[in-house]
Amino acid sequence: MRVSEFFDLGRTQPALDFVDIDTVNDVSVFIEPAAIRYVDDDWGQQCMIMITTFFDSLLDAARMGDLQRLRYLLLNLSEPNETHLGWSIGESKGRGLGAKKAEKVIESLRSSRAIHSGLLEDLEDASIFVDQIGPDIVSDITTNVIRGMLIAYTQSVCDYHDIPLTEVPSGPVWHPHRQEWETGFAMLPVASHGKLLLVPKVIARYRPHLDRDEYYRHHLLPNLQAEELANPGSRLVQVMKDGERYVTKKVLEERYPNRKSVVTNLSLQRTGIFEAYREKKKAVSSRPLGHRELSTYTSTPLPDFPKLLDDVLSVPTGTAHATKYHHAVEALLTALFYPSLSEPKIEAKLHEGRKRVDISYTNVASSGFFQWLRIQRVPCRYFVVECKNYGTDLENPELDQISSRFSPLRGQIGILACRGFRNKDLFKKRCRDTALDYRGFVLALDDEDLRELVEEAEASLNPLELKPNEFQLLKTRFDELVS
Repeated sequence: MRVSEFFDLGRTQPALDFVDIDTVNDVSVFIEPAAIRYVDDDWGQQCMIMITTFFDSLLDAARMGDLQRLRYLLLNLSEPNETHLGWSIGESKGRGLGAKKAEKVIESLRSSRAIHSGLLEDLEDASIFVDQIGPDIVSDITTNVIRGMLIAYTQSVCDYHDIPLTEVPSGPVWHPHRQEWETGFAMLPVASHGKLLLVPKVIARYRPHLDRDEYYRHHLLPNLQAEELANPGSRLVQVMKDGERYVTKKVLEERYPNRKSVVTNLSLQRTGIFEAYREKKKAVSSRPLGHRELSTYTSTPLPDFPKLLDDVLSVPTGTAHATKYHHAVEALLTALFYPSLSEPKIEAKLHEGRKRVDISYTNVASSGFFQWLRIQRVPCRYFVVECKNYGTDLENPELDQISSRFSPLRGQIGILACRGFRNKDLFKKRCRDTALDYRGFVLALDDEDLRELVEEAEASLNPLELKPNEFQLLKTRFDELVS
Protein backbone atom coordinates (compact mmCIF):
# COMPACT_ATOMS: atom_id res chain seq x y z
CA MET A 1 0.00 0.00 0.00
CA ARG A 2 1.34 3.41 -1.01
CA VAL A 3 1.69 6.38 1.33
CA SER A 4 -1.01 8.14 -0.68
CA GLU A 5 -3.36 5.20 -0.11
CA PHE A 6 -2.46 4.53 3.52
CA PHE A 7 -3.16 8.13 4.51
CA ASP A 8 -5.97 8.65 1.96
CA LEU A 9 -4.40 11.71 0.35
CA GLY A 10 -6.68 11.71 -2.68
CA ARG A 11 -3.67 12.06 -5.01
CA THR A 12 -1.35 9.81 -6.96
CA GLN A 13 2.40 10.10 -7.59
CA PRO A 14 2.36 12.80 -10.31
CA ALA A 15 0.64 15.36 -8.03
CA LEU A 16 2.88 14.56 -5.05
CA ASP A 17 6.29 16.13 -4.45
CA PHE A 18 7.69 13.05 -2.68
CA VAL A 19 8.29 9.50 -3.86
CA ASP A 20 5.01 7.71 -3.18
CA ILE A 21 6.69 4.70 -1.58
CA ASP A 22 5.22 1.37 -0.68
CA THR A 23 4.79 1.34 3.10
CA VAL A 24 5.98 -2.29 3.27
CA ASN A 25 8.33 -3.04 0.37
CA ASP A 26 11.11 -1.15 -1.37
CA VAL A 27 10.73 0.79 -4.62
CA SER A 28 13.66 0.53 -7.01
CA VAL A 29 15.08 4.05 -6.86
CA PHE A 30 17.64 5.60 -4.53
CA ILE A 31 18.89 8.95 -3.25
CA GLU A 32 21.64 10.35 -5.47
CA PRO A 33 24.09 12.81 -3.81
CA ALA A 34 24.84 14.44 -7.18
CA ALA A 35 21.14 15.25 -7.57
CA ILE A 36 21.05 17.11 -4.25
CA ARG A 37 23.81 19.43 -5.47
CA TYR A 38 21.37 21.01 -7.94
CA VAL A 39 18.53 21.64 -5.48
CA ASP A 40 19.17 25.36 -5.22
CA ASP A 41 17.43 26.27 -1.99
CA ASP A 42 18.23 26.30 1.73
CA TRP A 43 17.19 22.66 2.12
CA GLY A 44 19.48 21.44 -0.64
CA GLN A 45 22.39 23.58 0.50
CA GLN A 46 22.10 22.31 4.07
CA CYS A 47 22.03 18.73 2.79
CA MET A 48 25.25 19.35 0.86
CA ILE A 49 26.93 20.83 3.94
CA MET A 50 26.04 17.66 5.86
CA ILE A 51 27.31 15.36 3.10
CA THR A 52 30.53 17.32 2.60
CA THR A 53 31.42 17.58 6.30
CA PHE A 54 30.72 13.87 6.86
CA PHE A 55 32.81 12.74 3.91
CA ASP A 56 35.64 15.09 4.82
CA SER A 57 35.61 13.62 8.34
CA LEU A 58 35.67 10.13 6.85
CA LEU A 59 38.60 10.96 4.54
CA ASP A 60 40.58 12.61 7.33
CA ALA A 61 40.11 9.60 9.61
CA ALA A 62 41.10 7.16 6.84
CA ARG A 63 44.22 9.13 5.89
CA MET A 64 45.28 9.42 9.52
CA GLY A 65 44.58 5.75 10.17
CA ASP A 66 42.23 6.73 13.01
CA LEU A 67 40.43 3.42 13.46
CA GLN A 68 38.39 4.61 16.42
CA ARG A 69 37.05 7.62 14.50
CA LEU A 70 36.27 5.49 11.43
CA ARG A 71 34.28 3.06 13.55
CA TYR A 72 32.43 5.91 15.23
CA LEU A 73 31.49 7.43 11.86
CA LEU A 74 30.40 4.20 10.15
CA LEU A 75 29.07 1.97 12.92
CA ASN A 76 26.50 4.65 13.77
CA LEU A 77 24.94 4.27 10.35
CA SER A 78 21.64 2.45 10.59
CA GLU A 79 19.81 0.61 7.82
CA PRO A 80 17.43 3.29 6.46
CA ASN A 81 14.39 1.05 6.04
CA GLU A 82 12.09 4.00 6.72
CA THR A 83 12.66 5.48 3.24
CA HIS A 84 11.62 2.21 1.52
CA LEU A 85 14.02 2.95 -1.33
CA GLY A 86 16.33 0.29 -2.72
CA TRP A 87 16.42 -3.20 -4.11
CA SER A 88 15.28 -5.40 -1.24
CA ILE A 89 13.03 -8.26 -2.34
CA GLY A 90 9.85 -8.38 -0.28
CA GLU A 91 9.66 -6.40 2.93
CA SER A 92 12.16 -3.50 3.17
CA LYS A 93 15.39 -4.62 4.82
CA GLY A 94 17.66 -1.72 3.98
CA ARG A 95 21.17 -2.09 2.57
CA GLY A 96 22.91 -0.42 5.46
CA LEU A 97 26.40 -1.32 6.52
CA GLY A 98 25.83 -3.35 9.67
CA ALA A 99 28.78 -4.23 11.91
CA LYS A 100 30.41 -6.84 9.64
CA LYS A 101 29.97 -4.81 6.47
CA ALA A 102 31.20 -1.66 8.22
CA GLU A 103 34.42 -3.37 9.28
CA LYS A 104 35.07 -4.42 5.68
CA VAL A 105 34.41 -0.88 4.46
CA ILE A 106 36.75 0.51 7.13
CA GLU A 107 39.53 -1.80 5.98
CA SER A 108 38.93 -0.80 2.36
CA LEU A 109 39.07 2.89 3.28
CA ARG A 110 42.30 2.47 5.26
CA SER A 111 44.03 0.62 2.42
CA SER A 112 42.62 2.55 -0.55
CA ARG A 113 45.28 4.27 -2.64
CA ALA A 114 42.57 6.51 -4.09
CA ILE A 115 41.92 8.00 -0.65
CA HIS A 116 45.53 8.47 0.39
CA SER A 117 46.47 9.99 -2.98
CA GLY A 118 43.72 12.62 -2.88
CA LEU A 119 41.92 11.21 -5.93
CA LEU A 120 38.58 11.21 -4.09
CA GLU A 121 36.77 14.48 -3.50
CA ASP A 122 33.09 13.60 -3.12
CA LEU A 123 31.16 10.78 -1.50
CA GLU A 124 29.98 9.39 -4.83
CA ASP A 125 33.62 9.06 -6.02
CA ALA A 126 34.02 6.21 -3.52
CA SER A 127 31.70 3.93 -5.50
CA ILE A 128 34.18 3.99 -8.38
CA PHE A 129 37.39 3.28 -6.45
CA VAL A 130 36.74 1.85 -2.98
CA ASP A 131 35.93 -1.84 -2.52
CA GLN A 132 32.77 -2.66 -0.54
CA ILE A 133 31.21 0.71 -1.49
CA GLY A 134 28.73 0.71 -4.38
CA PRO A 135 25.91 3.08 -5.35
CA ASP A 136 23.57 1.35 -2.88
CA ILE A 137 25.92 1.97 0.06
CA VAL A 138 26.55 5.57 -1.08
CA SER A 139 22.77 6.09 -1.11
CA ASP A 140 22.33 4.57 2.35
CA ILE A 141 25.19 6.66 3.77
CA THR A 142 23.63 9.76 2.20
CA THR A 143 20.23 8.92 3.68
CA ASN A 144 21.74 8.62 7.15
CA VAL A 145 23.79 11.79 6.81
CA ILE A 146 20.87 13.96 5.64
CA ARG A 147 18.32 12.28 7.91
CA GLY A 148 17.78 15.52 9.82
CA MET A 149 16.79 17.33 6.62
CA LEU A 150 14.61 14.41 5.49
CA ILE A 151 12.82 14.59 8.84
CA ALA A 152 12.18 18.31 8.30
CA TYR A 153 10.97 17.66 4.74
CA THR A 154 8.70 14.84 5.89
CA GLN A 155 7.18 17.02 8.61
CA SER A 156 6.53 19.79 6.07
CA VAL A 157 4.79 17.37 3.69
CA CYS A 158 2.73 15.92 6.54
CA ASP A 159 1.68 19.39 7.66
CA TYR A 160 0.44 20.19 4.15
CA HIS A 161 -1.43 16.91 3.65
CA ASP A 162 -2.70 16.59 7.25
CA ILE A 163 -0.84 13.32 7.79
CA PRO A 164 -0.76 12.43 11.52
CA LEU A 165 2.63 12.34 13.25
CA THR A 166 3.89 10.20 16.13
CA GLU A 167 6.94 10.71 18.33
CA VAL A 168 9.47 8.01 17.47
CA PRO A 169 13.27 7.54 17.75
CA SER A 170 14.85 9.71 15.08
CA GLY A 171 17.78 7.47 14.29
CA PRO A 172 21.28 8.94 14.02
CA VAL A 173 21.36 12.56 12.80
CA TRP A 174 24.61 14.13 11.57
CA HIS A 175 25.58 17.47 13.13
CA PRO A 176 27.72 19.21 10.48
CA HIS A 177 29.31 21.80 12.77
CA ARG A 178 30.26 19.46 15.60
CA GLN A 179 30.87 16.67 13.07
CA GLU A 180 29.30 14.04 15.24
CA TRP A 181 26.16 11.92 15.42
CA GLU A 182 23.18 12.85 17.54
CA THR A 183 20.14 10.78 18.46
CA GLY A 184 16.79 11.76 19.88
CA PHE A 185 13.12 11.68 19.04
CA ALA A 186 11.22 13.16 16.11
CA MET A 187 7.62 13.50 15.00
CA LEU A 188 7.18 11.26 11.95
CA PRO A 189 4.35 9.47 10.14
CA VAL A 190 3.94 5.83 11.11
CA ALA A 191 2.42 3.13 8.88
CA SER A 192 1.66 -0.50 9.62
CA HIS A 193 5.34 -1.52 9.39
CA GLY A 194 6.89 1.42 11.22
CA LYS A 195 7.98 5.02 10.80
CA LEU A 196 8.39 6.63 7.38
CA LEU A 197 10.84 9.13 5.92
CA LEU A 198 9.63 10.81 2.75
CA VAL A 199 12.08 11.71 -0.01
CA PRO A 200 11.66 14.49 -2.63
CA LYS A 201 11.29 12.82 -5.99
CA VAL A 202 13.68 15.35 -7.59
CA ILE A 203 16.61 13.67 -5.76
CA ALA A 204 15.56 10.10 -6.57
CA ARG A 205 17.42 8.27 -9.34
CA TYR A 206 17.59 4.82 -10.89
CA ARG A 207 21.26 5.01 -11.92
CA PRO A 208 24.19 6.88 -10.34
CA HIS A 209 25.44 10.06 -12.00
CA LEU A 210 29.06 8.92 -11.67
CA ASP A 211 29.27 5.44 -13.12
CA ARG A 212 32.34 3.22 -12.95
CA ASP A 213 31.49 1.31 -16.15
CA GLU A 214 30.97 4.57 -18.03
CA TYR A 215 34.26 5.97 -16.74
CA TYR A 216 36.12 2.76 -17.52
CA ARG A 217 34.75 2.18 -21.03
CA HIS A 218 34.49 5.73 -22.34
CA HIS A 219 37.39 7.48 -20.59
CA LEU A 220 40.05 5.04 -19.40
CA LEU A 221 39.97 2.57 -22.31
CA PRO A 222 40.24 5.21 -25.08
CA ASN A 223 43.27 6.63 -23.30
CA LEU A 224 44.82 3.17 -23.05
CA GLN A 225 44.12 2.58 -26.75
CA ALA A 226 45.98 5.76 -27.63
CA GLU A 227 48.92 4.74 -25.42
CA GLU A 228 49.23 1.31 -27.02
CA LEU A 229 49.02 2.74 -30.54
CA ALA A 230 51.77 5.22 -29.68
CA ASN A 231 53.99 2.36 -28.45
CA PRO A 232 55.85 0.76 -31.42
CA GLY A 233 56.53 -2.37 -29.36
CA SER A 234 53.03 -2.92 -28.07
CA ARG A 235 51.87 -6.53 -28.29
CA LEU A 236 48.24 -5.44 -28.08
CA VAL A 237 48.30 -3.64 -31.43
CA GLN A 238 46.87 -5.47 -34.46
CA VAL A 239 47.30 -4.52 -38.11
CA MET A 240 44.65 -4.49 -40.85
CA LYS A 241 45.36 -5.61 -44.42
CA ASP A 242 45.74 -2.00 -45.47
CA GLY A 243 48.36 -1.44 -42.75
CA GLU A 244 46.16 0.49 -40.34
CA ARG A 245 47.00 -0.31 -36.71
CA TYR A 246 44.27 -0.77 -34.09
CA VAL A 247 43.66 -1.98 -30.55
CA THR A 248 40.37 -3.57 -29.57
CA LYS A 249 38.66 -2.77 -26.30
CA LYS A 250 38.20 -6.50 -25.74
CA VAL A 251 41.97 -7.02 -25.64
CA LEU A 252 42.37 -4.06 -23.28
CA GLU A 253 39.63 -5.37 -20.99
CA GLU A 254 41.49 -8.68 -20.73
CA ARG A 255 44.75 -6.89 -19.93
CA TYR A 256 43.20 -4.28 -17.65
CA PRO A 257 40.01 -5.78 -16.12
CA ASN A 258 37.31 -3.49 -14.77
CA ARG A 259 38.11 -4.01 -11.09
CA LYS A 260 38.31 -1.18 -8.57
CA SER A 261 41.96 -1.83 -7.73
CA VAL A 262 42.87 -1.81 -11.42
CA VAL A 263 40.78 1.29 -12.15
CA THR A 264 42.41 3.06 -9.20
CA ASN A 265 45.96 2.25 -10.34
CA LEU A 266 45.27 3.23 -13.94
CA SER A 267 43.72 6.53 -12.82
CA LEU A 268 46.61 7.39 -10.50
CA GLN A 269 49.15 6.66 -13.24
CA ARG A 270 47.29 8.90 -15.69
CA THR A 271 46.86 12.24 -14.03
CA GLY A 272 43.79 14.17 -15.04
CA ILE A 273 41.62 11.47 -16.65
CA PHE A 274 39.28 10.94 -13.70
CA GLU A 275 39.38 14.63 -12.82
CA ALA A 276 38.25 15.47 -16.37
CA TYR A 277 35.46 12.88 -16.16
CA ARG A 278 34.29 14.22 -12.81
CA GLU A 279 34.27 17.83 -14.01
CA LYS A 280 32.41 16.84 -17.17
CA LYS A 281 29.72 15.16 -15.08
CA LYS A 282 29.49 18.10 -12.68
CA ALA A 283 28.97 20.46 -15.60
CA VAL A 284 25.80 18.56 -16.50
CA SER A 285 23.18 18.22 -13.81
CA SER A 286 22.04 14.76 -12.79
CA ARG A 287 18.86 14.37 -14.84
CA PRO A 288 15.78 13.72 -12.70
CA LEU A 289 13.41 10.89 -13.46
CA GLY A 290 10.56 11.98 -15.69
CA HIS A 291 6.94 10.97 -15.16
CA ARG A 292 7.24 7.90 -17.38
CA GLU A 293 10.50 6.71 -15.76
CA LEU A 294 9.15 7.29 -12.27
CA SER A 295 6.06 5.31 -13.18
CA THR A 296 8.17 2.45 -14.55
CA TYR A 297 10.64 2.19 -11.68
CA THR A 298 8.17 2.73 -8.81
CA SER A 299 5.09 1.05 -10.32
CA THR A 300 3.01 4.18 -9.83
CA PRO A 301 0.48 5.62 -12.32
CA LEU A 302 1.27 8.11 -15.04
CA PRO A 303 -0.27 11.59 -14.72
CA ASP A 304 -3.95 11.86 -15.51
CA PHE A 305 -3.73 15.46 -16.67
CA PRO A 306 -7.34 15.68 -17.90
CA LYS A 307 -8.56 14.53 -14.47
CA LEU A 308 -6.36 17.08 -12.68
CA LEU A 309 -7.62 19.80 -15.03
CA ASP A 310 -11.22 18.76 -14.47
CA ASP A 311 -10.65 19.04 -10.71
CA VAL A 312 -9.77 22.71 -11.29
CA LEU A 313 -12.52 23.49 -13.77
CA SER A 314 -15.21 21.86 -11.61
CA VAL A 315 -14.57 24.20 -8.65
CA PRO A 316 -17.35 26.83 -8.51
CA THR A 317 -16.17 30.44 -8.66
CA GLY A 318 -16.29 32.62 -5.57
CA THR A 319 -14.32 33.20 -2.39
CA ALA A 320 -16.21 30.43 -0.58
CA HIS A 321 -14.41 27.92 -2.79
CA ALA A 322 -11.02 29.68 -2.88
CA THR A 323 -9.18 27.07 -0.77
CA LYS A 324 -10.46 24.18 -2.88
CA TYR A 325 -9.39 26.07 -6.02
CA HIS A 326 -5.90 26.73 -4.58
CA HIS A 327 -5.36 23.05 -3.83
CA ALA A 328 -6.69 21.92 -7.21
CA VAL A 329 -4.43 24.38 -9.04
CA GLU A 330 -1.43 23.27 -6.96
CA ALA A 331 -2.07 19.57 -7.72
CA LEU A 332 -2.30 20.31 -11.45
CA LEU A 333 0.76 22.57 -11.60
CA THR A 334 2.83 20.19 -9.46
CA ALA A 335 2.22 17.46 -12.03
CA LEU A 336 2.58 19.77 -15.04
CA PHE A 337 5.81 21.43 -13.96
CA TYR A 338 7.63 18.39 -12.53
CA PRO A 339 10.60 17.97 -12.60
CA SER A 340 11.34 21.66 -13.23
CA LEU A 341 9.61 22.94 -10.08
CA SER A 342 9.56 21.20 -6.71
CA GLU A 343 8.62 21.65 -3.04
CA PRO A 344 5.21 23.27 -3.45
CA LYS A 345 4.12 25.30 -0.45
CA ILE A 346 0.61 26.58 0.09
CA GLU A 347 0.22 29.94 1.84
CA ALA A 348 3.99 30.36 1.98
CA LYS A 349 5.02 33.07 4.43
CA LEU A 350 7.09 36.09 3.40
CA HIS A 351 8.57 38.84 5.58
CA GLU A 352 8.08 36.88 8.83
CA GLY A 353 4.46 36.20 7.94
CA ARG A 354 3.49 39.78 7.12
CA LYS A 355 2.81 38.64 3.55
CA ARG A 356 1.77 35.32 2.09
CA VAL A 357 1.80 33.82 -1.37
CA ASP A 358 -0.77 31.26 -2.43
CA ILE A 359 1.72 28.74 -3.88
CA SER A 360 5.51 28.79 -3.98
CA TYR A 361 7.84 26.39 -5.82
CA THR A 362 11.61 25.92 -5.88
CA ASN A 363 13.07 26.12 -9.39
CA VAL A 364 15.32 23.07 -9.92
CA ALA A 365 15.01 22.98 -13.72
CA SER A 366 17.84 21.54 -15.79
CA SER A 367 16.10 22.13 -19.12
CA GLY A 368 13.12 23.80 -20.73
CA PHE A 369 11.42 27.11 -19.99
CA PHE A 370 12.33 27.36 -16.32
CA GLN A 371 16.04 26.82 -17.01
CA TRP A 372 15.80 29.24 -19.94
CA LEU A 373 14.67 31.91 -17.47
CA ARG A 374 17.96 31.47 -15.59
CA ILE A 375 19.91 31.79 -18.83
CA GLN A 376 18.07 35.06 -19.49
CA ARG A 377 19.11 36.15 -15.97
CA VAL A 378 15.55 36.46 -14.78
CA PRO A 379 15.62 36.01 -10.97
CA CYS A 380 13.66 32.79 -10.51
CA ARG A 381 15.08 30.80 -7.60
CA TYR A 382 11.48 30.51 -6.44
CA PHE A 383 8.41 30.60 -8.64
CA VAL A 384 5.18 31.91 -7.15
CA VAL A 385 1.54 31.39 -8.07
CA GLU A 386 -1.38 33.53 -6.97
CA CYS A 387 -4.85 32.01 -7.41
CA LYS A 388 -7.98 34.11 -7.92
CA ASN A 389 -11.20 32.14 -8.00
CA TYR A 390 -13.20 35.19 -8.98
CA GLY A 391 -16.30 35.22 -11.10
CA THR A 392 -15.35 38.71 -12.28
CA ASP A 393 -12.40 40.25 -14.11
CA LEU A 394 -9.07 40.84 -12.38
CA GLU A 395 -7.99 44.44 -11.98
CA ASN A 396 -4.79 46.29 -11.09
CA PRO A 397 -4.98 45.46 -7.32
CA GLU A 398 -4.61 41.72 -8.06
CA LEU A 399 -1.68 42.45 -10.36
CA ASP A 400 -0.06 44.70 -7.77
CA GLN A 401 -0.52 42.00 -5.13
CA ILE A 402 1.51 39.34 -6.94
CA SER A 403 4.20 41.80 -8.03
CA SER A 404 4.64 42.83 -4.37
CA ARG A 405 5.63 39.19 -3.66
CA PHE A 406 8.61 39.43 -6.04
CA SER A 407 12.16 40.23 -5.01
CA PRO A 408 15.61 39.88 -6.63
CA LEU A 409 16.54 37.19 -4.09
CA ARG A 410 13.38 35.10 -4.20
CA GLY A 411 12.41 35.62 -7.81
CA GLN A 412 10.66 38.10 -10.05
CA ILE A 413 8.32 35.92 -12.05
CA GLY A 414 5.13 34.07 -11.30
CA ILE A 415 1.72 32.93 -12.49
CA LEU A 416 -1.57 34.67 -11.77
CA ALA A 417 -4.16 31.89 -12.15
CA CYS A 418 -7.78 32.87 -12.63
CA ARG A 419 -11.01 31.58 -14.15
CA GLY A 420 -11.30 33.84 -17.17
CA PHE A 421 -11.22 37.36 -18.64
CA ARG A 422 -13.78 39.51 -20.37
CA ASN A 423 -10.93 41.44 -21.97
CA LYS A 424 -7.83 39.24 -21.89
CA ASP A 425 -5.75 41.48 -24.14
CA LEU A 426 -6.25 44.42 -21.79
CA PHE A 427 -5.03 42.46 -18.79
CA LYS A 428 -2.03 41.15 -20.74
CA LYS A 429 -1.15 44.79 -21.50
CA ARG A 430 -1.32 45.56 -17.78
CA CYS A 431 1.08 42.67 -17.14
CA ARG A 432 3.40 44.12 -19.77
CA ASP A 433 3.24 47.52 -18.08
CA THR A 434 4.29 45.85 -14.82
CA ALA A 435 7.25 44.18 -16.54
CA LEU A 436 8.38 47.39 -18.26
CA ASP A 437 8.20 49.19 -14.91
CA TYR A 438 10.69 46.60 -13.52
CA ARG A 439 8.10 45.22 -11.11
CA GLY A 440 8.40 41.63 -12.30
CA PHE A 441 6.97 39.26 -14.87
CA VAL A 442 3.39 38.10 -14.34
CA LEU A 443 2.09 35.28 -16.54
CA ALA A 444 -1.69 35.48 -16.42
CA LEU A 445 -3.34 32.10 -17.05
CA ASP A 446 -7.05 31.38 -17.11
CA ASP A 447 -8.92 28.09 -17.40
CA GLU A 448 -8.42 27.93 -21.18
CA ASP A 449 -4.69 28.50 -20.78
CA LEU A 450 -4.50 25.64 -18.27
CA ARG A 451 -6.29 23.49 -20.82
CA GLU A 452 -3.60 24.37 -23.39
CA LEU A 453 -0.84 23.52 -20.91
CA VAL A 454 -2.49 20.13 -20.35
CA GLU A 455 -2.58 19.47 -24.09
CA GLU A 456 1.17 20.22 -24.25
CA ALA A 457 1.81 17.90 -21.31
CA GLU A 458 -0.26 15.09 -22.84
CA ALA A 459 1.83 15.29 -26.01
CA SER A 460 5.05 15.07 -23.98
CA LEU A 461 3.86 11.79 -22.42
CA ASN A 462 3.26 10.18 -25.82
CA PRO A 463 6.01 7.50 -26.10
CA LEU A 464 5.77 7.60 -29.90
CA GLU A 465 6.57 11.30 -30.11
CA LEU A 466 9.12 11.53 -27.28
CA LYS A 467 8.46 15.25 -27.30
CA PRO A 468 9.86 17.16 -24.30
CA ASN A 469 7.49 19.61 -22.69
CA GLU A 470 8.97 23.03 -23.43
CA PHE A 471 5.96 24.96 -22.04
CA GLN A 472 5.61 26.91 -25.25
CA LEU A 473 2.57 28.78 -23.91
CA LEU A 474 4.61 30.13 -20.99
CA LYS A 475 7.42 31.13 -23.34
CA THR A 476 4.96 32.93 -25.62
CA ARG A 477 3.32 34.69 -22.71
CA PHE A 478 6.73 35.79 -21.37
CA ASP A 479 7.79 37.08 -24.81
CA GLU A 480 4.64 39.20 -24.93
CA LEU A 481 5.77 40.93 -21.75
CA VAL A 482 9.16 41.97 -23.10
CA SER A 483 8.67 42.36 -26.86
